[in-house]
Amino acid sequence: MAKAGARRRTEPRAEAVRTGSAGEAAASEAVDFGFRKVARGDKARLVREVFDSVARRYDAMNDLMSLGLHRRWKEALVDALDPREPLLVLDVAGGTADVARRVLARAPAGSRVTVCDINAAMLAEGRDRSADRGRIAGLDYVCGDAEALPLADRSVDAVTVAFGLRNMTDIPRALAEMRRVLRPGGRFFCLEFSRLALPGLERAYDWWSFEVLPEIGARVARDREAYVYLAESIRKFPDQERLLALMQAAGFERTGYDNLAGGIVAIHQGWRI
Repeated sequence: MAKAGARRRTEPRAEAVRTGSAGEAAASEAVDFGFRKVARGDKARLVREVFDSVARRYDAMNDLMSLGLHRRWKEALVDALDPREPLLVLDVAGGTADVARRVLARAPAGSRVTVCDINAAMLAEGRDRSADRGRIAGLDYVCGDAEALPLADRSVDAVTVAFGLRNMTDIPRALAEMRRVLRPGGRFFCLEFSRLALPGLERAYDWWSFEVLPEIGARVARDREAYVYLAESIRKFPDQERLLALMQAAGFERTGYDNLAGGIVAIHQGWRI
């Protein structure tokens, strides 16, 4: 039940972004950073600072934020991938390698997962946690930008991205890059927060997102503002149908999605034919 007096967060007016020479125009273009508008060239740095701040407590925070449901959602992602033969998988924005380890636990011998993340602190956590769990073989780590992936064309069998696409500056470009590295017949899977499809729960969801999560962030991760951003970024992310259209525009075929938890999250998938 929603807390009495729970309020829907309103978006502030876009701040003016200064533009310089013609060569700086693209970097100065305004993009969303939560409910704020920032220069396009600044967003990647701001997102990196968020995850630098929370890297060591990221998985624990996921447990608290989702009441542990993120584990089931990630298992559902691996269920959709259904790795029945050795695969080369790229996990974009793979951070702490949580999804990568789940894929390798289910995939046949000979499979490899490359964890790519723009944030070196998150990758370091991923390496440490994988080593602590005895999972070293089959994992590779690359510090790279999803909008300019450091992989060759047609080099992997599947691409996964879990709770990372919404943090990217140019989502269409990132989708095009993920399609580029897929081999023909390869599949793309995106697990991401989406739009609640259960009428009547909006106020409770807003209360949890904008009142509870920042307080948990302040107490556990010692960074309230990082979790304000994360909650806002969920609301700014395209809904199920809009993301499907972006995937199709990027060249994916046989696209579709499945809602989980009443649409709080969704798994989108598509093929490179």
